[in-house]
Amino acid sequence: MHIPQKSSGLVIFAHGGGSGMYSPRNQQVALRLNEHGLATLLVNLLTIEEEKMDLQTRQLRFNIDLLSKRLIASIEWIRNNPDTQNLNIGLFGASTGAAAALVVAAQRQTDVKAIVSRGGRPDLAGNNNLREVQAPTLLLVGENDEEVLKVNECALKEIGAANKKLTIIPGATHLFEEEGKLEEVARIASGWFRCFFLA
Repeated sequence: MHIPQKSSGLVIFAHGGGSGMYSPRNQQVALRLNEHGLATLLVNLLTIEEEKMDLQTRQLRFNIDLLSKRLIASIEWIRNNPDTQNLNIGLFGASTGAAAALVVAAQRQTDVKAIVSRGGRPDLAGNNNLREVQAPTLLLVGENDEEVLKVNECALKEIGAANKKLTIIPGATHLFEEEGKLEEVARIASGWFRCFFLA
């Protein structure tokens, strides 16, 4: 966790598996958010043992119920921490972690102020949960990530939030590994969180 002075809010990073708090991509985006005055918390939603199991079976990363419960536990920890209890909370979800973020936003509407999904699978949250999401939601998808783009286009129609948007990053693939693309993600995400944290 990193908390810059006078932070307007705290962003929790959620990833389903195969990546987490030590992911260079997540750390790069978190650093950029910090530079814009946003606090960040990078968490692993799976334990070390679960992560080892998931690397072989790839099943736990799709257990949205489990990931959601772990994410809610993170929010409760933030609310009970004197250093963070008064900060607005945003969720930055990647892959299946985006689905977990949306489920949590549907269940904890007063806690979650904004959501950004990077190459996420919002469809896995289920249409009932998507319709209950009230937090401003931004879906970021690479132009060349065609299958994920399709599911995000469909999910956008179901999300209940008044403020929702799908932004396609030109020339980017699923992991945004192309030069400058992750920086673009960080810049757009930072603007989204700051806008709705201060609203």
